[in-house]
Amino acid sequence: MQKRKKIAKFSILPAIAGTMFFSFSTKDAAKVDLESFSTANLDLDYTVEPLLEEDIVKEVHLSNLPKLGKSYLGFKEAVGFKESRGNYKTVNEYGYMGKYQFGKGTLALIGIYNTQEFINSPALQEAAFYANSSRNKWILIRDIKRFVGKTINGVEVTESGILAAAHLAGPGSVKKYLRSWGAQAFSDAFGTSIKNYMQKFSGYDTSFIQPEKRAKAVLPNA
Repeated sequence: MQKRKKIAKFSILPAIAGTMFFSFSTKDAAKVDLESFSTANLDLDYTVEPLLEEDIVKEVHLSNLPKLGKSYLGFKEAVGFKESRGNYKTVNEYGYMGKYQFGKGTLALIGIYNTQEFINSPALQEAAFYANSSRNKWILIRDIKRFVGKTINGVEVTESGILAAAHLAGPGSVKKYLRSWGAQAFSDAFGTSIKNYMQKFSGYDTSFIQPEKRAKAVLPNA
């Protein structure tokens, strides 16, 4: 039985045409124009919407997105495409919201309490993705140093794969997966696994993301 609601078709062109500047929780992050190309509670699970069979035929593959390469911009756009096909207005059946499919609990951890404002603000959603990634990187920094370059369940561990998996499952689940060498696996409500995200999002350069314990999503002039 197909349970998910059909979401709006994704178009990346408006995101490329527009230009916004964000300021994040670190000074370096504030210098980058992220929008011109377009959690984390340890116990919070994330969900992503699966594609229906008819959607798979119509899907624009990641390889057809603008060539952002393996940069941070490429990383965040790839994650956003996987989560919602880049749709800022998406809310799935479990209440996860926006381009990156955030839950209310995670948004509160990075300083966002008004979900209506969040769903209506692409700039805030981009700021939230950076802040959440920054917080996850701080939580997982020791595991990143220990496991990057190792192979678990047939997949080489990379920093970007770890951060993508933390976005999916929360950093606590990723810690358990890594430290058990893949024995303690995780899949979300739609069957998406940590292994899948580690493989799909491997090899991106996420050095731009600075680890910060209390990272908050902050908009310019806020």
